[in-house]
Amino acid sequence: MLRPFPSDTEMNATIFMKRALELARPHHTHPNPRVGAVLVGVDGSVVGEGAHLGVGHPHAEAVALAQAGEAASGATLYTTLEPCNHFGQTPPCTEAIIGAGVATVVAGSVDPDRRVSGEGIARLRQAGITVESGVLAESCESLDPGYFHHRRTGRPRVTWKAAMTLDGQLSAADGSSHWITSEAARLDGHRLRAASDAVMVGTGTLLADDPELTVRIPDYTGPQPRPVVVLGERPFPKGARLDRSETIVIATEDVAAPGRVIVAPDLGAGLTALGDMGILDVLYEGGPRLAAALWSRRLIDAGVFYIGSRIAGGVGRPVIGGVFATIAESTPVRLLSVSEVGGDIRVDWEV
Repeated sequence: MLRPFPSDTEMNATIFMKRALELARPHHTHPNPRVGAVLVGVDGSVVGEGAHLGVGHPHAEAVALAQAGEAASGATLYTTLEPCNHFGQTPPCTEAIIGAGVATVVAGSVDPDRRVSGEGIARLRQAGITVESGVLAESCESLDPGYFHHRRTGRPRVTWKAAMTLDGQLSAADGSSHWITSEAARLDGHRLRAASDAVMVGTGTLLADDPELTVRIPDYTGPQPRPVVVLGERPFPKGARLDRSETIVIATEDVAAPGRVIVAPDLGAGLTALGDMGILDVLYEGGPRLAAALWSRRLIDAGVFYIGSRIAGGVGRPVIGGVFATIAESTPVRLLSVSEVGGDIRVDWEV
């Protein structure tokens, strides 16, 4: 059966929601969600728009309403996330929307936070405002997957980033791996860091590579991700480049280490503690041993694998440790995209 052409109303909703997504995308707002908003007046023109810039800043809806002024009366508000209905560091957006006389609210997605989910929509409807939701819902959720994942599970979303040879080797037997992938692919990996709240490695990577775990992109001025080290049996090495105040160390007991030490009985509890700190997106860049521990505990949610255009020609260090005994032990994943970066291949996937 043929699908009918979308109505003008549907087309406008898509256009304005895409603009709201565009407004929200560049900003680092965690632990708050990324949100964009567009206010369309009764004559069909945009009278206000805005995005949430982070903790302590006005919410996107409030920014759009302030721009619109009296033109907000009778207008339609397009927002990527259900307006909040609670007091935080800023007043509830629902009351500002009601007070401005907005006639219709179109929300891309319902807030996944169980403490507030649906309450914003209910309050607006109670005030006589027409509310619709679900416009570009998938895009609105993919705008901030870390926020949605954390609010649903209590822990950050963990993305596994790895670079390997075409025949699946993380590094040579002696640990050397500079450089399996191209400069363009490595720069692309730094963009992943820039989009993350934290970059996590294990003690093995710390000892072998002495990484900085910083974003090194020319002219980059955004926030740096927090370095996270999962400490195993070996102590934190003195003189390491991660021996600095912003480093977070996860260990099973109190240890001498720089920065903040999180004492947790297992990896799941350690990740939950990171989420409680407002870290919602974690990029895992460690070695095969910790990767196996995270994977076996179902703590990896997505991945970006860079496959370099070279053949190792033998067994060095695999991407993940352990024995692959039978095909039944494998886990199907969803391939999101495959692209070329500097002559190498980038594969994005999620569990």
